Amino acid sequence: MRWAILGLALLLPSAAAAADQAVNAQLIRLHDDLKLSAAQEGAWTAYTRAISPNSELEARRRATDAMLASIPTPRRIALIAATMAADEQDFRKQGAAVTAFYNQLTPIQQKTFDDETLPSRGSSR
Repeated sequence: MRWAILGLALLLPSAAAAADQAVNAQLIRLHDDLKLSAAQEGAWTAYTRAISPNSELEARRRATDAMLASIPTPRRIALIAATMAADEQDFRKQGAAVTAFYNQLTPIQQKTFDDETLPSRGSSR
């Protein structure tokens, strides 16, 4: 059993690293396909920085998940509400960054951005 747990523990960082690599590959492809001008590179940097995973937020989510089973229901509800509020704040920050970057793009670049960032609906890209 200990070996199974160790194996799972070793796979989790690999899965996270693979997911990070996939996101990085998508961002590289998007960057290349947008054909950004030198004047747009600063906006790209700000955009990618704003949408990158927030390690503090992830740590808070893990801590919340760990605490949920050990606290009474009213505190559980309050903790979930606080987590949702933090998630919404992060979403709004990322949304503002997307809008600011998008506004720096030409109409052709905006179309490319729209096409490449559209969530897939069960189809693989």
